[in-house]
Amino acid sequence: MARRVGMDDIAQMAKPRIKDLPDLRHLAVPGADIALRATPRAARDGISFRDGQLRVSVTAVPENGRANLAVRLLLAAAMGVAQSDLILLRGQTSRDKLFRYGGASRS
Repeated sequence: MARRVGMDDIAQMAKPRIKDLPDLRHLAVPGADIALRATPRAARDGISFRDGQLRVSVTAVPENGRANLAVRLLLAAAMGVAQSDLILLRGQTSRDKLFRYGGASRS
């Protein structure tokens, strides 16, 4: 039986280094949908724009939701918001994902 990602998994993941991430605070608009392409098992964690698309690379493996959690944590850090404010709407098992920002407006 597959184990779900819990608080222990979140505590074990290293916080992303903010200085290495692009500033994505402009995406922190309540109700905004954020489409991206995820790359699990990457050499290092990072966020980039290629061909007009947001791309998030994470070192986590795509098992038991670990890569989705890592993508959400990295995206939240780049946006300067809490990871709990990002909701995965589509792409649980796909590389193409759609998140919705459900937090308060960032000014």
